[in-house]
Amino acid sequence: MTNSPDTLVKEAETSFSDANSLSSLEDAKAKFLGKRGSLTSLLKGLGGLDPDERRKRGAQINLVKQEIEALLERRRKELVQQELSNRLAAEAIDVTLPGRGYGVGGIHPVVKAWQRVESIFRSIGFDVADGPEIENDWTNFTALNNPENHPARSMQDTFYIDMKDEKGLPLLLRTHTSPMQVRYARMHKPPIKVIAPGKTYRVDSDATHSPMFHQVEGLWIGTDISFADLKGVYTHFLREFFETSNLVVRFRPSFFPFTEPSAEIDMMFTEGPNKGNWLEISGAGQVHPTVIRNFGLDPELHIGFAFGSGLERLAMLRYGVTDLRTFFEGDLRFLKQFNK
Repeated sequence: MTNSPDTLVKEAETSFSDANSLSSLEDAKAKFLGKRGSLTSLLKGLGGLDPDERRKRGAQINLVKQEIEALLERRRKELVQQELSNRLAAEAIDVTLPGRGYGVGGIHPVVKAWQRVESIFRSIGFDVADGPEIENDWTNFTALNNPENHPARSMQDTFYIDMKDEKGLPLLLRTHTSPMQVRYARMHKPPIKVIAPGKTYRVDSDATHSPMFHQVEGLWIGTDISFADLKGVYTHFLREFFETSNLVVRFRPSFFPFTEPSAEIDMMFTEGPNKGNWLEISGAGQVHPTVIRNFGLDPELHIGFAFGSGLERLAMLRYGVTDLRTFFEGDLRFLKQFNK
């Protein structure tokens, strides 16, 4: 490479043109404009010239420097544009492809069962009540005639919260939706016909139990509501829910602190794959006089029945699901079956 100003511009143009990337262009720049570059060497040589020659030579070198810098900037822009074009080509999107769109959501099978239960009971005159999932000890247990030493009150069975309400009562995640019966009855005058569906929580987990599950509690209080009404209402509900009259219902004596007498309700299909098998479906009974009194009513004047059913249990029987846990695993292959 020569140090003549007359040839430096041509040499720089060739060198810059040969650079095929920004990094190689910077290397080429150093050959001419760096601390040891050709143009820098010429500028250093000006010190040995007389003043007139130094001015003339310096002006010539400055012109050459400006031309080289202009060539450098032009090539830099070309390389930047080239890299951008290459990137756009590599990341190109074929806009002619059909759009994928958004996936359409579906209703969870437990929610489907929930909606169906509400629809059936509304059709026969029941209200639907909703309330807090965090309850106090009195509403969840005491008002429902659950004694203080009942196992459900222990930390092993119940999710307690490390705080108390404004009255100093312990707080917990409700173990059933029955507290809504108390709340609703204390805010409404008889006759009272209400169901309370919602989430409940217990320390339990296996193929037929979950720490969080859904229940629907039912309550009918009046002056002449009998066990016959309970049987009629619940049998009608089951036939509507499963869309068949080919089933029979039986009541087995049982015990619940909030009802007296109490019964387990079983059902049996008389046709289909479950034909001939008794299936436990609900707990029920005549509301205990103590509970009616906690409703703020006179048990000598008012009587009625209550029942409680698991929504997952109803959904499992309706849809043929054998493991309750699959409802909560979020497997789209499972959930899509119910939204075709």
